[in-house]
Amino acid sequence: MATRWTQRPPGSTWGDWGDDDELGRINLLTSDKVLQGVREVDAGISFCLSLPLDFPGGTALNQRRHPPVLAPTEDMSGTAGVFYNVHMSGMEDFGDPRYVDVWADDTVTLSLQYSTQWDSLAHVGAEFDADGDGVEEAVYYNGYRAHEDLVGPADDARGDGGRLRCFARHLGLEHMAATGVQGRGVLVDLAHHLGHDWRGVDLATLQEIMAADDVVVEPGDMLLLHTGFATKVLEWDRNPDPVQIHTMCTYLDAKDEALLQWITDSQISALVADNYAVEGLAGRDKDPSRHSFLPIHHLCLFRLGAPLGEMWYLHELAAWLRDHGRSRFLLTAPPLRLPGAVGSPLTPVATV
Repeated sequence: MATRWTQRPPGSTWGDWGDDDELGRINLLTSDKVLQGVREVDAGISFCLSLPLDFPGGTALNQRRHPPVLAPTEDMSGTAGVFYNVHMSGMEDFGDPRYVDVWADDTVTLSLQYSTQWDSLAHVGAEFDADGDGVEEAVYYNGYRAHEDLVGPADDARGDGGRLRCFARHLGLEHMAATGVQGRGVLVDLAHHLGHDWRGVDLATLQEIMAADDVVVEPGDMLLLHTGFATKVLEWDRNPDPVQIHTMCTYLDAKDEALLQWITDSQISALVADNYAVEGLAGRDKDPSRHSFLPIHHLCLFRLGAPLGEMWYLHELAAWLRDHGRSRFLLTAPPLRLPGAVGSPLTPVATV
């Protein structure tokens, strides 16, 4: 029994891959699953599944997440923000007129979940009685603890004397990155069947679309949902409509208990969409019971250990797959190997 918990959430995978597991269902991306993905490649065509990382633009989608800011690094003398288009022929100390090199070096301030992203298992936890003593603790997947395993906000959060103010000592995305996150992807084209109206998709509707397109999902597959949301975001060219961006395209209906059970039973290794949160935001929540605000986040990240991908760009891939009567492909989608991060931008690649 894991030392961090004496009881686990019902239907969860806590402990299934060991007491200290930090990967969850990414463990299902075995060598056999990678080979299944490779066998889907016969055209040798690759699709970039990332928006430019300065999209959607502004802060209309989330006021806490800001577009990336690029700036030059300091120069060799420590002068901040100037090392860009630097002629080595004219550099003091390090330069010489005989050198022809011209240098540029930059730094970025980036909200890690601003654009195309992975949500790690450290992104959403819950208040849950993991100790079985009748008292709820703030815990994350596999019982990792807030303030102990995920530290912050606090000075020297990593504990190495550095300047970090937060740090996931466990469940950070560097563990997921180290696996390569490669395997078979399967796409469901919701936009083709349902258009771009703002509506929830329950299990019955999802299965009708999958049956119509002969889409089969097997354990270990990474499931991708094309809603058209990211396509519209790209059309706005960094100037999104602040109202429409919250009321367009389809999303998974997290109130459908049958859908939640299907996600559990399917054993998908990851769940991805081209929209903002995979599921719809609850808005005015009239349920008086104690529950999660985002049930699919709670199910996938907290209980199952299945990472969520959000705002992936799927337009060209979906069109190609439909033209060729396919739904499967090789997917390669590692996050940044940034220790301690709870979210990460990425540039996923689908190969068909």
